[in-house]
Amino acid sequence: MSLTWAVFEILGTVAFAFSGAAVGLARGMDVFGIALLSVVTAVGGGILRDVLAGIFPPFALRGPDGIIFALMTAAAVCIGFRHFHIPRRGRKLVLFAYRVSDTAGLAAFTVTGAMTAIDSYPGYRYVLPVLLGLITAVGGGILRDVLAQKVPVVLYEDVYAMASVVGGIVICVLYPLTGIVYASWGGFGAVLLLRVCAIIFGWRLYHPVRIHGGGERE
Repeated sequence: MSLTWAVFEILGTVAFAFSGAAVGLARGMDVFGIALLSVVTAVGGGILRDVLAGIFPPFALRGPDGIIFALMTAAAVCIGFRHFHIPRRGRKLVLFAYRVSDTAGLAAFTVTGAMTAIDSYPGYRYVLPVLLGLITAVGGGILRDVLAQKVPVVLYEDVYAMASVVGGIVICVLYPLTGIVYASWGGFGAVLLLRVCAIIFGWRLYHPVRIHGGGERE
């Protein structure tokens, strides 16, 4: 794999490891639970990506790098939480840090998933890269939320999975025109831009009106 792929892989691993550790802290887990959540979030999506792309064994299992990065991130989060008191009003800052890390991981793994598909199966221009990018980007987060007994964020967070889909499409469109490096950064930027705008401006996908048994609308 290229240097560009490696950069995004490391960025996504660290970012998602942070988000996994943050969820573990919020759920009151011990250090093992926090470390497990961090590792699963960091490498889970990549393992799903490689299995679907026919890469055996998955890159995360060929060496300790990804797991080490995740464990180091989890340790840093635990130490920081232990030594730096966060006031009640500072929870907004923690939520902001979680969203930043989760957005960065979403964008980075969208790129690695799409790049893996393009590199492994260059004849498949759109569907495979976009879907592999999406699965890579949301797979680890789904495993994280299931283990933490939460509804997976991808099922209710507005403009989350769709940001990954748009990023994958941008990569597919730019790749023949600019090459994989510029296409990758273009897709990464598209995901970041959509997620940041969604958070700042409160962009929402359509939510169907729920109707209760008595016919009342909520």
